[in-house]
Amino acid sequence: MPQRLPSLSSLRAFEAAARHMSLSRAADELHVTPAAVSHQVKAVEEDLGIKLFDRENRRLTPTQEARAGLTELRRGFELITEGVRRIRDSQANPMLRVTSEPTFAGSWLVPRLAKFRQDCPDLDVMIDASDRLVNFEREAIDIGIRWGGGIYTGLASEQLFEDEEVFPVCHPKLLTGKHPLRKPKDLKHHTLAHLDWPQGQGEWADWQDWLTKAGVTDIDANRGLHFTVHSNAIRAALDQQGVVLATSSLVSEDLASGALVRPFEVNLPTSTQMFLVYRPDRAEESAIKAFRDWIRREADLDASTWH
Repeated sequence: MPQRLPSLSSLRAFEAAARHMSLSRAADELHVTPAAVSHQVKAVEEDLGIKLFDRENRRLTPTQEARAGLTELRRGFELITEGVRRIRDSQANPMLRVTSEPTFAGSWLVPRLAKFRQDCPDLDVMIDASDRLVNFEREAIDIGIRWGGGIYTGLASEQLFEDEEVFPVCHPKLLTGKHPLRKPKDLKHHTLAHLDWPQGQGEWADWQDWLTKAGVTDIDANRGLHFTVHSNAIRAALDQQGVVLATSSLVSEDLASGALVRPFEVNLPTSTQMFLVYRPDRAEESAIKAFRDWIRREADLDASTWH
């Protein structure tokens, strides 16, 4: 006779608390209160007759007995999530869920989605434009586009553009006027827009790097406007508020339209590149494979016009 199991919600609360070693962080993930998580964990302990956590200074440490089954329990929830996803995707119009860095989504991906829809008219697409690194095991995301170094635990990655470089861009009006941008030293009369790159996502060339390569030594490379996302820094350049360092994939449409221009030809390499990421065990699923093939073709086509 099968053993009676604790409730699924209680087991999920226990697994989340064990993974985070915190009731509050588990509560944030499950969108409930810490008290509710604590109640669910106690229910599992009472049901199994086993102490699951040692509690000290608000930190939870799973007991030896708890750790004995955590791996299987975690995998069980992953399988449930995968099963629900497959049920949803069996609908007449399956949904492909794509997460992307916001600037790239707005400036490059979204303008090209009509081409993808022409190739796959029966596949709906949802774009999650966010800097957040989603958990592919636990969230309803099929494929992602990330800036970084290309190494993502548990995910396959493909570099979209070959060794992009960083270069300054600005509004064309900055090339004329009282202090026209003609030589790199002319930047002393203009605002520098900076991207404060998050740690752990590779390295982004900054103004100090660029000015050094350009041979400029009398400009304070830290002054100006500072932003945490590309889109805001590029918005500042579009609004004539400063000069920003960007890559072709971020500003190709603005350069093509003339909304932005490159005042100088000095480029800098960067270890941070754009990668397509997905779970390797899902690589050959029809929707994911169709999107992978399409976006690589588009990236190759675009890159051929940049060089």
